[in-house]
Amino acid sequence: MSSSFRGVSAGCFGKLFILRNGMGIVSTVLGLVGFGWGIGIGVIAGYFMFIYSQPVDVKDPLVRPLSELDEKTLRGLLPEIPHWVKNPDYDRVDWLNKFIRDLWPFLDKAICKIIREQAKPYIEEYGPKFKLESIEFEQLTLGTLPPTFVGIKVYDTQEKEMIIEPSFKFAGNPNIIVAVKAFGIRATVQLIDVQVFATARVTLRPLIDTFPCFSKIVVSLMEKPHVDFGLKLLGGDVMAIPGVYRLVQDIIKEQVANMYLWPKTLEINVVDEASAAKPVGLLNVKVVKAKDLKKKDFMGKSDPYVKLHLGEGHHFAKVTRTMKNNLNPEWNESFKLIVHDPQTQNLELHVYDWEKVGSHEKIGMQVIPLKDLVPEETVTKTLDLVKNMDPNDAANQKPRGSLTVELNYKPFKEEEMNDIEEGDEDAEEEKAPEGTPAGGGLLVAIIHEAEEVEGKHHTNPYARVIFRGEEKRTKHVKKNRNPVWDQRMEWVLEEPPVNERMRVEVISKHMGLTYHMKEQLGYVDITLSDVVNNKRINEKYQLIDSMNGKIQIELQWKAS
Repeated sequence: MSSSFRGVSAGCFGKLFILRNGMGIVSTVLGLVGFGWGIGIGVIAGYFMFIYSQPVDVKDPLVRPLSELDEKTLRGLLPEIPHWVKNPDYDRVDWLNKFIRDLWPFLDKAICKIIREQAKPYIEEYGPKFKLESIEFEQLTLGTLPPTFVGIKVYDTQEKEMIIEPSFKFAGNPNIIVAVKAFGIRATVQLIDVQVFATARVTLRPLIDTFPCFSKIVVSLMEKPHVDFGLKLLGGDVMAIPGVYRLVQDIIKEQVANMYLWPKTLEINVVDEASAAKPVGLLNVKVVKAKDLKKKDFMGKSDPYVKLHLGEGHHFAKVTRTMKNNLNPEWNESFKLIVHDPQTQNLELHVYDWEKVGSHEKIGMQVIPLKDLVPEETVTKTLDLVKNMDPNDAANQKPRGSLTVELNYKPFKEEEMNDIEEGDEDAEEEKAPEGTPAGGGLLVAIIHEAEEVEGKHHTNPYARVIFRGEEKRTKHVKKNRNPVWDQRMEWVLEEPPVNERMRVEVISKHMGLTYHMKEQLGYVDITLSDVVNNKRINEKYQLIDSMNGKIQIELQWKAS
């Protein structure tokens, strides 16, 4: 009996458990359905109440003349008010905007050329560090829409400086495509739709009495700039990735602010302050010889030459002739340099190893302060060459050879100082080096650079100079329509080349194997009678058989 009772009890409890579980599931389902219906009904009811109900606490807006509104309210109503409206110190410059708009097609090309030239050394320096095979601009244009100046403020400081604060906006349509190749893979990055809003402070100082009437430009930003742009990588818009746009915006603003936000500045030297002053004397330099120079060439010795200038006056530098395969060269060449401030200026002497391909390699250098020279006294100095002027650089302890020079500083008399000009350092005819045939002289050609040269199949330009059947070449420059060579060539002649010509050709050579190995990009024939009569000419020639190509060549004639 007890077993029967246990069986009946177990069965009743089992049915009750099943019934309870079933009721739980049903109640859960009904709860979810009710919750869904409740939300739906609530949303619909709220929508109709919002649409058809009338607010009871809305007041009519207060209408007042603009003259009665404060500055903060006006800025909220019209956030794009130009500076010349918001601030009476800012001047309206519609004339400047019209000037820039008319000149913009030409400014665009000029600015893009500067960008290419400025970017080139950085590409050459950092490209190999990041294992990049090549970096080049496929397209580079700032577009058809010029920047707009919304106001300019000018400060009067009663000092020898001029301070202006231009506020500008640039919402352009540039097309900048950079092609990068690494590990055999080529990718393109495109920059489009650039917007830049900024207010800068530009200081021109000090004001001087020689063109362009100031020697330095100091630039800083008065507030964080607004920068916006589109960036495409492999055709895809990178800025569309969630979070990237805001991240890039913040990084740009912070980096620019850290570098140029007032009181931090960017200084651009326009004219060397020493060279802007009036000349006070003449420095006669004779580069005599060098001894035990460091070997730079793998298969030979070195091909040394000396470049000398005063301080930062690189554009007035003098260069000796190149001595082929010689570690103990003797030049015996004399030069004259204009001195503006003997207390601060230094004579810099750089010895280079000439290279046919690639940049010329520095062997060593040395510096002579002019304040150590006694006026009107000739002194001979033998200088140990160093890598640089850093006393803590261990590389300066390694032997690089020595350089011997003769120096004589001659101050100008008062009447001479009123007549002398920068070009007068060449007024006294420079003589040819010792060993030049009597009645003859030294013909020097310096191939500086070319502009807008372009081939149909490739543009890897070099210059070929042909004179009296002898051919000389500059180094190759890869993939560049505006190559810079600055390469010197010399011919020792027994008589002046009065009735002769020199041909200079610009040629592109493909670096690989192709049907079009060489392609002429233009040429020019130069009559040498002008250089014989004038001793020196430095001109830019239009290349024949080239649409826009030009080449700058400097020619010198040094009679014996």
